[in-house]
Amino acid sequence: MIQRIQSFWLVLALCCMVLCFMFPVAKYYCEMSSTHQRVEAQLDLVAKDNPEMMNQLLDLDPVVVYSQKASGFQTWPLIVVNLLVAALALVCIFLYKNRVLQMRLVAVAFLLNVVYVFLLFFWAVDKYGDIVWRALDGDEMQVAWFVGAYAPIVSIVFFVLAHRAIKRDEEKVRAADRLR
Repeated sequence: MIQRIQSFWLVLALCCMVLCFMFPVAKYYCEMSSTHQRVEAQLDLVAKDNPEMMNQLLDLDPVVVYSQKASGFQTWPLIVVNLLVAALALVCIFLYKNRVLQMRLVAVAFLLNVVYVFLLFFWAVDKYGDIVWRALDGDEMQVAWFVGAYAPIVSIVFFVLAHRAIKRDEEKVRAADRLR
């Protein structure tokens, strides 16, 4: 039955993975020592168009926006892993008749989601922060985390809850089969 609790957890995990595309992962703030301008850079899963940074620097705008597209930073490994996790969550929702396969695919989605979080924090956030810091030659850089960073962590919890619910259902079916 699709009305089982594990379907609810899988839908929530899928929603979390979709939220990663809609919201930024992190914002970087830095003050340039030479012009005392505040520079903001935003790390998105899919880079959005930002105004031209060099024109803002020359006009001495108080807040300058650093473009992710201009940095040349590619997030396609994150996008691929995110889409795989989302696709597995969607497929698992409709595998309610085959609980053993559903449990295995949820475990695979969980592991891929852990890989995604690892790539996000230890590769993308650090590397993009280094690119911004080197390009700006600023003083101290601060990072603020947004929904795109928290959503995959929350989806890991939802995958664990879904796996537990599927396992509980499978145990109930096996217990009922033993009684026959």
